[in-house]
Amino acid sequence: MTQGNFNDIVAFVTVAQEESFTRAAVKLGVSQSALSQTIRGLEERLGLRLLTRTTRRVSATIAGERLLRTAAPRLEEIHAEIAALTEMRDKPAGVVRITSGEHAAIAVLAPALEKFLPANPDVTVEIIVDYGLTDIVAERFDAGVRLGEQVAKDMIAVPISPDVRMAVVGSPDYFRQHLWPDTPQDLTAHNCINMRLPTHGNIFAWEFEKDGRELRVRVEGQLVFNNLTMRLDAALRGIGLAYMPEDQVQHYIDKGSLIRVLEDWCQPFAGYHLYYPNRRHASPAFTLVAEALRYRK
Repeated sequence: MTQGNFNDIVAFVTVAQEESFTRAAVKLGVSQSALSQTIRGLEERLGLRLLTRTTRRVSATIAGERLLRTAAPRLEEIHAEIAALTEMRDKPAGVVRITSGEHAAIAVLAPALEKFLPANPDVTVEIIVDYGLTDIVAERFDAGVRLGEQVAKDMIAVPISPDVRMAVVGSPDYFRQHLWPDTPQDLTAHNCINMRLPTHGNIFAWEFEKDGRELRVRVEGQLVFNNLTMRLDAALRGIGLAYMPEDQVQHYIDKGSLIRVLEDWCQPFAGYHLYYPNRRHASPAFTLVAEALRYRK
């Protein structure tokens, strides 16, 4: 076989991962016809069909799958080393990708980055809000953010927040028509604003603890959301009770817009951690971001 250009391998890996010539061409910055010709040339040199094309998608053949498994990790290593060399200068530069839940992104990441970014103009931080337990290696994130108890043991974990505490809140209008709950079990008689997380697949149970006794209550209600903002808005409108991070509702409690109940049942628990795999050559940009996010008492 005539030795080919490594760009052919890059082209193949991109098409196989994107499962689309169109998306791969956009990602590589080439025309779709040029990309198709490149793949055909590679297949002709190898004497093997690497991709199966249909009207709806592109998929790798058995030979293509083998080449993808072999080539993709090595290309990623090469890109990482080149990025590390590029960033070996006085001011670290580059893109740091982080996946996080909505609350951590709003309450922890945003305030820390507000101070960090102006002093590091060559660093870009991309935050993807996702409630699922994302595989950061497979999805090519530099790091993820989870509560301490959710971090896998094979990951490096850096604390980035104090302990977190939840609050059950409702509006004054709501409580003019409903009795206050004295225990978590009383919530079954209330219209509760629920949350569905992709991690669980079903309605998220409200968790409580008092005097060492732990309770998980499956509450009922007319509204289900998958984000903080809409749950807070519904509670402020008097539609029902919401189970919210304390820091997101304290302002409204202080103003009297929301009333907190079951406070003695809402105990603090381990806060957010930045987690990432054990990398020998973390980029200077990532190291700076991790240190900027580190929680210091």
